[in-house]
Amino acid sequence: MKRRRWLSWLMAGLISGLISGLTAVGCSELPEAASGAVSTQPVAIVASAAASLQEVLEAIAPQFQAAHSEIIVDYNFGSSGALQQQIKQGAPVDIFFSAATQQMDALADRGLILPDSRQNVVSNSLVLIAPKASTLSLTRLTELKAASITHFAVGEFRSVPAGQYAKQVLTHMNLLEALQPKLVFGNSVRSVLSAVESGNAELGLVYATDAALSDRVKVLATVPPDAHQPIVYPIAIVQSSQHPEAAQHFINFLSTAAVQIKFAEFGFGPAHLNSPDVSA
Repeated sequence: MKRRRWLSWLMAGLISGLISGLTAVGCSELPEAASGAVSTQPVAIVASAAASLQEVLEAIAPQFQAAHSEIIVDYNFGSSGALQQQIKQGAPVDIFFSAATQQMDALADRGLILPDSRQNVVSNSLVLIAPKASTLSLTRLTELKAASITHFAVGEFRSVPAGQYAKQVLTHMNLLEALQPKLVFGNSVRSVLSAVESGNAELGLVYATDAALSDRVKVLATVPPDAHQPIVYPIAIVQSSQHPEAAQHFINFLSTAAVQIKFAEFGFGPAHLNSPDVSA
C-alpha cells in the first residue's frame, strides 16, 4: 500500500514539474518575440500647400497612400503668404508647396528650407471671371477701364500670389490706377472666387484651375502670359522637418507621370523641374 502511495506521489510530482517547465518555457518566449517585432507605425508628415492645390492633392492622396502605406500626409491649405509666415514662426511643417516663388524665396533667404529639395512642380494661368448670370460682354482686359463695374475682386497684393500676379497684370495694362477704387481684396484665391460667385463682385481675377471648379462663374478672358511673371508652383522640404526622407518620397511622387496627368486633369500646366525661379 505504501509503495502504491509513493508511486502516486512520484507521478504527480513529475507531471506537475513537467507542466511547470512547459509553462516557464512558454512565458520566457513571449518577451523575446515581442522584443524582436518590427514597428509598423506610419510616419506622419505635414504639407502646407496653396489653397489652389487642395482639390488635386486630395484627389491623388489615395494613390500616394497605396504606394507608401508607411507615410501619412496631413495637409494644411491656405494662402501661400500665410503659410510662409507660419513656417517662419516655427510651425511644425515638413513640406511647403507654394503658388509662387516669392514666398519660397523668402524662406530660402532665411535658410528655412532644404535648397536641394526645391523644384517647380506645375504651372497655372490667370483668367477674368464674372458671375454665371452676368450680362457683361468683356472679352479683353483693356475693356475694363470703360466697364460700368463697382467691385472688382483680386487677391491681397502682398500675401496672396494670385493677387501679386493680378497687380502685375493691372500695372502692365495701365489699369491699376483706374480700377484701384473698385478693388475688393480677398485673403486667398478662393475668397476671390467666392466674391464673384456670390455677386459681391462683378468681376475677378483667379487661376484658371479655380474657375474650372465652379459652375457659378464664367470665364470672360484669359490673361496673356506676358502680362505677368510665370505662375509656377515650387515645393521644398522645410529645414526643421523631422522626417525629411518621408517628405522627399512625397515630392518625388508628385513628379511621376501618373500624377502629372492628374494635375493636367485639374487644369494645371507642366513646369520644368529645374526651370529658373522668378519672384512674383
